[in-house]
Amino acid sequence: MILTVTLNPAWDVTYRVPRLTPHGSHRVASVLQRPGGKGLNVARVLHALGAETLATGLAGGATGTLVTGTLDVPHDFAAIAGETRRTVTVVDTDATVFNEAGPDVAPDEWAAFQESFAALAAGASVAVLSGSLPPGLPVDAYAVLTRLARDAGARVLVDAGGPALRAAAGARPDLLKPNAAEMAAAGLDRAALGEGGALVVSRGADGMLAVTPGGCFEAVPHEVVAGNPTGAGDAAAAALAVALRDRTPWPEALGEAVALSAAAVAAPAAGEFDPDVLRRHRRATKVRETSCPW
Repeated sequence: MILTVTLNPAWDVTYRVPRLTPHGSHRVASVLQRPGGKGLNVARVLHALGAETLATGLAGGATGTLVTGTLDVPHDFAAIAGETRRTVTVVDTDATVFNEAGPDVAPDEWAAFQESFAALAAGASVAVLSGSLPPGLPVDAYAVLTRLARDAGARVLVDAGGPALRAAAGARPDLLKPNAAEMAAAGLDRAALGEGGALVVSRGADGMLAVTPGGCFEAVPHEVVAGNPTGAGDAAAAALAVALRDRTPWPEALGEAVALSAAAVAAPAAGEFDPDVLRRHRRATKVRETSCPW
C-alpha cells in the first residue's frame, strides 16, 4: 500500500475562462469543485493507476467535513479544530492559483497525528509526504514523519518546498522531488540526501532530472502539452512512488514520471490524467544518462 499525506488539504474551486485579464471581470465557462491538496492528487492518480493507496492528513471544520465527505479514494484523516482552507485556480491557457494558508494546528493535534501516522505507515511500502504545512506545525514536520515511516519499514518520498524541504532532507528520505525553483530556494544539492538517497527535480516543459546513487538521468516530454499544469508534479510523484514500491530502475521510473506528468497537464483538473496522452508519451519520451550537475 502507498500512503499519501496531506497535512494542509483544501476545498479546490477551479474556474475556466477564455482569457484571464488582471483587474477585469470574467465570465466563467465552467466550475469544478472537489477536495484538493498535493497528497490527495497523488492518491487520486495512484487509485486511477490501480495501485492500492490510502490518503491521510489533517482536516477540520465545515470545509474539512466537505473534503473528507466527498473524497473518492480510500482515506483516514485526523480531525482538528481549525477550519480546512480553500484554494481557487483560474485556468485559461495556463493556471493562476490562489492558496489560503490553512488552519492553526495545536501541539496536541500534531502529537495525535504522529501516532496515527506511525500506525498507518506500518502497513505501507511507501509514504508520500507532499504539499505545504499549515500554521502551527513545526518546520521539521516532514522530517519527523520521514523518521516515523522509515522506522515502520516504509520507503519515503518528500515533495515540498522552502524550509520544510530542507529540514526533510536531513531525515534522509529515499527520494526528494522538488521543482527547480523549490530546490534553488532551499539551497539543496545532491549532498543534502547523503548516501543512498535520490533527488528528482521537475523542470516544467524541460522535463525532469534524476540524481541517483546509480548515476544521473534526464527525461524530456515528447511534446509540450497545453492545459492545466497544477497537478503535473503530483502525477509525477505518483509515478515515482510506484517506482519506489516496485524498485523500478531509474531510467524507466523517470520516463514514466515525465509521461504521467504530461498526461496530467492534458486533464481537466489536478489528480486526473489523459490516458491517450499517457500512452503516447510512454512510447515517445526519451531518457538518457547525463553528467551529474553536483
